[in-house]
Amino acid sequence: MNIYSLRIHPDEIRFDFIRASGPGGQNVNKVATAVQLRFDVRNSKSISSQVRERILHLAGNRATASGEIIIEAKRFRTQQRNREDALRRLYAILERASIPPKVRRQTRPTRASKIKRWERKKRRSEIKQLRGCRPSDG
Repeated sequence: MNIYSLRIHPDEIRFDFIRASGPGGQNVNKVATAVQLRFDVRNSKSISSQVRERILHLAGNRATASGEIIIEAKRFRTQQRNREDALRRLYAILERASIPPKVRRQTRPTRASKIKRWERKKRRSEIKQLRGCRPSDG
């Protein structure tokens, strides 16, 4: 599954425009250019249940307890570019979540690796034996 097969209805994404912090002078103080994208993953009808859990896991601290992802974009000076940046970041999370994790097949250690391990343990044991007290020959 790739990003293009994962479609989200535009009504499921909400944008809030807020004032950005940091440098920018008077423009920052009077224009709300920063974007806060909100996407309710738990109640989304566009996403399957398996992908939903992976999205919440990948979102990390951007996900709220109620299952909503909040992405803040304030890198650029315009609302439009910040909005595109937030959407791009959301789709990056969705793309990673849409790839199912590989199933790990348990393997057994090779004969050579067992022998190497045994030799390391034997060498370590000998070093520790030398540290001990030796009875005197007297």
